Amino acid sequence: MDLTYTAEEEDFRARLREWLSEVLPKLPPKPAATDWPGRRAYDTAWQRALYDAGYAGLHWPADAGGRGATPTQHLIFLEETERAGAPYVGANFVGLLHAGPTLAAEGTAEQRARWLPPILRGEEIWCQGFSEPEAGSDLAALRTKAVRDGDSYVVSGSKIWTSHAEVADWCELLVRTDPEAPRHRGISWLAMPMDAPGITVRPLRTLAGSAEFAEVFLDEVRVPVANRVGAENDGWRVTMVTLSFERGTAFVGEVVACRRVLAALARRARENGRWDDAVLRRRLGRLAAEFAALWRLTQWNVSEAVRATGGGRAKPGARGGGVPGTGGSVFKLRFSHARQELYDAAAEVLGAGALDADEEWVADRLSSLSYTIAAGTSQIQRNIVAERILGLPKGR
Repeated sequence: MDLTYTAEEEDFRARLREWLSEVLPKLPPKPAATDWPGRRAYDTAWQRALYDAGYAGLHWPADAGGRGATPTQHLIFLEETERAGAPYVGANFVGLLHAGPTLAAEGTAEQRARWLPPILRGEEIWCQGFSEPEAGSDLAALRTKAVRDGDSYVVSGSKIWTSHAEVADWCELLVRTDPEAPRHRGISWLAMPMDAPGITVRPLRTLAGSAEFAEVFLDEVRVPVANRVGAENDGWRVTMVTLSFERGTAFVGEVVACRRVLAALARRARENGRWDDAVLRRRLGRLAAEFAALWRLTQWNVSEAVRATGGGRAKPGARGGGVPGTGGSVFKLRFSHARQELYDAAAEVLGAGALDADEEWVADRLSSLSYTIAAGTSQIQRNIVAERILGLPKGR
């Protein structure tokens, strides 16, 4: 992998920096963390600004509405927007980073034409209906059922930890379409309209006080068969594509954010005298090396995702074509723990008093605790690494 930047890539960086310097000072104040309708409006307005400037779906293939940018350009975009303090994808998270790339890789031409442009323009928000009560980390244990009735599925069941359900227009929904099949083979992936009759959404308040998750109850909700992505009962394979994006590329901007936080911690340590502690300096140095290595792993993962097809549309079940490989599990496993270690170090540098006084530090510290659970627990990631990368036998 060539890690140097070409003249064309440096020109792309310069033009992006110039655009960010012009547009960011004009943004309105960010809404409160608890104001999800306000945050939806803020996040979708930023997405529209990216779209109008030609930066939406930068790395998506051109036939999916993106620019077909190189992996390096994509990473430059993530670096520069994070360093400039640009808004994160926010409420657009599921559509841009999970559902959209999955539809680009697995959807029909009609499905891609229907759903990808509104995602890129920030006109429609998606939520993720995967996890269920009592299923824990065993996604294949889902029990929400979908019974075929003519041109529709009738869906009943419940989901939990459904990201942004309270402001979403669509849900990437996993359902069991064949209860008699082996549990990994009787699942289908549906696009469910969130305004369909029979849907009840109950927001869940997190440890940090926000409510970006919800319980979703489904009482005989009718979803058109045309909204199924992939073949009936082939949803587990489609889901693995979704989870590859979630684990492989969805966190890459946060690596840049963690490196920025680490630099801020080093400055604070010099200011408050904690820098004299050699043990603390070694701890911060080790974290700097860790995040530098994670950034290189990110570069490799993104490059590997397009290696096989040169950035074209993925073929079902094929490697490449923008679909991250199992290296995403390696990244996700280590990053989630490194982020927790970073905020443990922050508590040591700032002290309890400073943490109590700074709501942003507290929110980020509490948020870091969820990373070993979100997008597949660390135990699940270790199983994937052991079985699919190291070739170890499956545990009993």
